[in-house]
Amino acid sequence: MTKVKLVLVAACALVDSDGRILIAQRPSGKVMAGLWEFPGGKVEPGERPEDTLIRELKEELGITVKEPCLAPFAFASHSYTDFHLLMPLYLCRRWEGSVQQLEHSALKWVRPRDLGSYPMPPADLPLIPMLRDLL
Repeated sequence: MTKVKLVLVAACALVDSDGRILIAQRPSGKVMAGLWEFPGGKVEPGERPEDTLIRELKEELGITVKEPCLAPFAFASHSYTDFHLLMPLYLCRRWEGSVQQLEHSALKWVRPRDLGSYPMPPADLPLIPMLRDLL
């Protein structure tokens, strides 16, 4: 049995008062640059996914999220060529501050039915129908 590198990434579907979801475009120079994703990032050793999201959403979007506002929703499990990604996806409808484009090439608020119109990493694709069904 071959050992596979497991990468744990926490992601968040921010949902605004109109029921739209925030997606962020990966910047040039990063793996999968130009693809759209749910904001978040790698879980550091000894860190909980919720703490990762609180930290990453502050760094990437300039917003403050409190842990009770993060609702576990679904997860993605996807094998890439050189690693396996495990990605819990949380929903968040409440945060403090205004979303700012601090690290991504672009940000977009998108209706759940339109998420499929944006090229996303393969791991994110199975999450789209679940979000569409919920919202």
